Amino acid sequence: MKDRVKRIFANAKEPLDAVVIMSSVEPLLDKAFFYLTDVPSGLFEGCIAVGFPDGSLTVFSSPLETESARVAPDVTVETFTTRADQSEKLRKLLPKSLRVGLNFHDLTHENFLHLKKELPYAEIYDVTDPVRKARAVKDANEIERLRHAGKIVSRAAEAIPSLLRNGMTELELAAEVEAMMNKFGAAGRSFDTIVGFGAHSAEPHFAPTSTRLEKGMGIVCDFGALYQRYCSDLTRSFAFGQPPAELKAVHRAVEEAQRAALDVIKAGVPGREPHLAAAKLIDGTRWKGLFNHGLGHSVGLAVHDGFSMNPRTEENLEAGMVITVEPGIYVNGLGGVRIEDDVLVTEKGYEFLTTAPREYFEVGSS
Repeated sequence: MKDRVKRIFANAKEPLDAVVIMSSVEPLLDKAFFYLTDVPSGLFEGCIAVGFPDGSLTVFSSPLETESARVAPDVTVETFTTRADQSEKLRKLLPKSLRVGLNFHDLTHENFLHLKKELPYAEIYDVTDPVRKARAVKDANEIERLRHAGKIVSRAAEAIPSLLRNGMTELELAAEVEAMMNKFGAAGRSFDTIVGFGAHSAEPHFAPTSTRLEKGMGIVCDFGALYQRYCSDLTRSFAFGQPPAELKAVHRAVEEAQRAALDVIKAGVPGREPHLAAAKLIDGTRWKGLFNHGLGHSVGLAVHDGFSMNPRTEENLEAGMVITVEPGIYVNGLGGVRIEDDVLVTEKGYEFLTTAPREYFEVGSS
């Protein structure tokens, strides 16, 4: 993991002597801790990782997870028994005036105050951006896990048509999709599963309810699998029976918008360009203005892993980034369509990590 530690220091705008990552409690865990350590299991609540410019890394672990910590490659592990014991060990490791980077984005205010108190001699710098940039470009190990997470979620998506039945609720479908992911090897879901029937599908972040499926309804399912801490994120849209003609036309437009965005993707392209390509196509239809979110985001240890693609994105795409491509059109009162895939950015284009069919399935229309 030395290369990951070094990447953060290389991305910093000022010279630093150490980077300190401290988690709180679930769900306020800093994913940078797991990025640096690559520990296979455990929560590591209240634990600390300290990285140095040479790539060395020390972890202060509670007894609950010491054995998991020792599995991590190239990591020195110190076990603490109390918060005071942890503080004493931290001060011994960082005993003099120095420049320390903290990941403000995922650091709770309580832990910030604690670190300021325990390291009063340190100059504190925010390394949110260096951490984000380091995590945005995946190494081979990360890509393999993301590829596997994509396979799991794709298999679950392929099973959805067989799960649909008249009268089932949005909540029931969400539960069955999650069970499918677990069956295919997921450790859990990477975010709260979205299922919307009929008009509910026009709300991109809809939370499933007890609404029941009826003939003629459109369906949007947005879900993700967690595999060895890494996430996938996929959306497919379906129809139960014969849908309104407009909804079928919306799906064709979204398919074309996704292809337009994909055609732009390759290393070196400004991150806003794929979004602009998809938005241009949609705004050339009668549904102008109904694509109301960014085209996508980075995927990794978090499902929204810090990098996004929208009209304001300034960063360029880089080989090794894994991003979602998810255009959508949302018609209030009728329904919505979104097609989302995870892709790996390459020097010459992209590689799909999710492979489930993207066409509009009309299930039970015969």
